[in-house]
Amino acid sequence: VQLAESGGGLVQPGGSLSLSCVASGPIFRINAMGWYRQAPGKQRELVAKITSGGSTNYADSVKDRSIISRDNAKKTVWLQMNSLKPEDTAVYYCIVEFVGSLTYRPLETWGQGTLVTVSS
Repeated sequence: VQLAESGGGLVQPGGSLSLSCVASGPIFRINAMGWYRQAPGKQRELVAKITSGGSTNYADSVKDRSIISRDNAKKTVWLQMNSLKPEDTAVYYCIVEFVGSLTYRPLETWGQGTLVTVSS
């Protein structure tokens, strides 16, 4: 199973971005999908997560200015972030929790990450 992330780049403070992540490969069912981020010198942290039923969970630092959404048929998850701050600068990683169609076991996979830089 592979994840293709897109949407990172340089954004000015106060600006917005939209990240997307598409899963492909031998997937029977996707459970949760989400985004983590890792800033320089810091641990990787949860940004937002969405279950197969649409329940969402956000980090306190982003919950009032972010929306996570998904399309199960397209195996895609999006993260829209607004009012970006320099402290949002990080590598953003997509994560997908799924049941594989080869083993029917619960697994998870991570994207390679996309860099978001918030700077003027």
